[in-house]
Amino acid sequence: MPTSEELFGLGVDVITSGNHIWDKRELREHLDETDRILRPANYPPGTPGRGWTTLEADGARVAVINLMGRVFMQTVDDPFRMGREMIDELRNTTPIIILDMHAEATSEKMAIARFLDGKVSLVYGTHTHVQTADEQIFPGGTAYLTDVGMTGPMGGVIGMEASGVIERFNSAYAERFSVEKEGPKQFCAAAVSIDRTSGKAVEIKRIFMRGIA
Repeated sequence: MPTSEELFGLGVDVITSGNHIWDKRELREHLDETDRILRPANYPPGTPGRGWTTLEADGARVAVINLMGRVFMQTVDDPFRMGREMIDELRNTTPIIILDMHAEATSEKMAIARFLDGKVSLVYGTHTHVQTADEQIFPGGTAYLTDVGMTGPMGGVIGMEASGVIERFNSAYAERFSVEKEGPKQFCAAAVSIDRTSGKAVEIKRIFMRGIA
């Protein structure tokens, strides 16, 4: 896919996703051919693609897992049970495990991070588009951020053109949302230092750059 290949060309190793992974029908077949684009692992068996991968990064073996929450989201399997099972198996391969928890509810994201504290290196949340200011390292050594935030346009409503979103709130129907293409952009991320022997996080820094042309 052109967009993913562009990102990989810029140095991205793995792309995680969430409930919008099926929006582009042409991507579905491609998911079975790559281990660098992940969909939530707790979709039903037989769903195209995979929910975890391992890779070499800076001389260390790193595992990446993608899960999706169930609160205010579509029905999927239990992310707590599936996450624990996958992590118990992956820890035989590497102590460095990163989890993208794609979920609506802050409590569900924090709960799974507490549940897995000491078993994974990092749990970061996605889905709500707005970066949170609660980066921390839990007692067991797991770094945590409720939501990394959105990289994209600052204008509009969480990246979409405002007119369509406002229409949705003010009427019984609305057209499909369109991405805001005008105005400055923002970049949201988190940088985490991890001890490669123990897999425990040493430091987490939140990154939020506004007004990018």
